[in-house]
Amino acid sequence: MHLPETAPIFPLPLPTAMRRSHTMSKFNPYEHLSVSLNPDGSLSRLLQLPAVSSPNPADPVSFKDIALNPSSATWLRLFRPTNIPANDGVVARLPILIYFHHGGWILHSASDAITHRNCADLASQIPAIAISVNYRLAPESRLPAQYDDAADALRWVKTQMTDPDGEKWLKDFGDFSRCYLYGVGCGGNIAFFAGLKAVAGLKLEPMKVAGIVMNQPMFGGVKRTKSELRFATDQLLPLPVLDLMWELALPKGMDQDHRYCNPMVGGPHKELIGQLGRCLVVGFGGDPMVDRQQEFVKMLTGCGAQVLAWFDDMGFHNVDLVDHRRAAAVMSLVKEFII
Repeated sequence: MHLPETAPIFPLPLPTAMRRSHTMSKFNPYEHLSVSLNPDGSLSRLLQLPAVSSPNPADPVSFKDIALNPSSATWLRLFRPTNIPANDGVVARLPILIYFHHGGWILHSASDAITHRNCADLASQIPAIAISVNYRLAPESRLPAQYDDAADALRWVKTQMTDPDGEKWLKDFGDFSRCYLYGVGCGGNIAFFAGLKAVAGLKLEPMKVAGIVMNQPMFGGVKRTKSELRFATDQLLPLPVLDLMWELALPKGMDQDHRYCNPMVGGPHKELIGQLGRCLVVGFGGDPMVDRQQEFVKMLTGCGAQVLAWFDDMGFHNVDLVDHRRAAAVMSLVKEFII
């Protein structure tokens, strides 16, 4: 599947009201995201992005959807290379990537064309078995619901390993000792907290989480950083949009110094970070959250995690989803990290 380079990351065309020469006083973050808040607290998502529902025989990967937790209506989209590599006639065991999509907690799904393409590229180019988690969205389900959905996905993968009738793609081709968490944007946040859940007592053995990839992870805080102020009128993620996303995602009554938003604050979660193992953090200099991401890297290192950090001075948030050159750079980093 091929998408044009101009495919949007968020559903609304960049509004003229967000040009830097204008003030933020009349800016409406709901309109920017093409959403509206209903009286019952749910969100109407007014613009539907292109979705992928059926395989294309010409694609280098196959995929299928599997229910995860019927009570929360979560599901998984599994990807595998059409041609599994082999060594001396023996089918190779592939790393397993558990993927959490972007969308600022409130948008997108595993079936959206951009998310689907990204997972398909990871599955074909690494190569790997990729599992895209269609987690619950806020505000209908606030944090930590998304972390719970991630834990469900990890338990599901373990079950496939131990169940004689488990998912054949995983049992036949997956390497359960090389499971990786991969998240983009808010998905990077989910990957981090899912990793903490894994070391805090999910009892996943003999499955092993070998590493975590956090691509432009979404974090915030009450005190503004220099990059947030410098890019306050960013065309994609201006401050009012980031604030709205956190307002809709955090537990009611909590501010942006809650650990879900700002893990750099003190708390018992820091005692677990040293057990995470290998972490890859990717960021871009034009992302309003880049200072948070760099502070996050310092925290990981200070708490004993093994961290590889890569920051490009240029590029906006999620630029790698629309810029083929930067997508190739990120893919190269991920392949080197995983293989």
